[in-house]
Amino acid sequence: MTTNQDRHPLLAVFDREMREHARPDGPGVRVERTGDVVRQVGGAHDWNGVVWSSPNLGTERADAAIAAQLAHCAELGYDAFEWKLYAHDRPADLGARLLAAGFEPEEPETLLVAPAADLPAEVALPDGVRLRTVRDEADVELLARAHEQAFGSDLPRLRHQVLARLKEDPDHFVGVLAMAGDEPVSSARMELYPGTGFAGLWGGGTVEAWRGQGVYRALIAFRARIAAERGYRYLQVDATEQSRPILQRLGFTALTTTTPYVYRPTT
Repeated sequence: MTTNQDRHPLLAVFDREMREHARPDGPGVRVERTGDVVRQVGGAHDWNGVVWSSPNLGTERADAAIAAQLAHCAELGYDAFEWKLYAHDRPADLGARLLAAGFEPEEPETLLVAPAADLPAEVALPDGVRLRTVRDEADVELLARAHEQAFGSDLPRLRHQVLARLKEDPDHFVGVLAMAGDEPVSSARMELYPGTGFAGLWGGGTVEAWRGQGVYRALIAFRARIAAERGYRYLQVDATEQSRPILQRLGFTALTTTTPYVYRPTT
């Protein structure tokens, strides 16, 4: 049977560099390899979860690995812990086993990758809209406000993470604002992963009144140019069904799908 790795050799590179040998995604967090999984461990405002599991994981070892992560979650008192499952992960029924253990699946996303140098370097913006990078705490508030207006949810963790990256690791983080006058109409982020060829694109939510006018595409082009200038070969996105067609038209290739399975203790 043809696997995702056979069809997309880049997927094997992604699995190795971005998952099995994952780097912490911010200050104050660490990545641990424990048994058959690699996980990120941080504080309450950080992303905590499993990023990789062994391709040789069988059914008994899968159940043991899941139980170990639940114990880890309880020990550290997390109110949420995620297992980031990819469609090609093994065993084939790993998602069902996570569900049986109390994890809840969220909406699946498509893993898309594109060579940064091949993407459009410039996209025309609507009149009166300009792009600029996030520079200080006031800009972080603008970024969070645009995100909340675009997605309809308040994310205190986003503020914490962006501010921490901006203060403590600015060389590997880029925040971008699309401004119409003094109002943020869209925001986005880029994580630069040193030691890999990848930069990750996150966010990109646009306020409803400004959608369909090229703002999202301009944010992609803006970050692609920065990534290429800094020597990163690939851009990676976990895309929703809303953004996936846009990204594919720009030149991104779908490698697989990924589903967040989230465990939230009841007590």
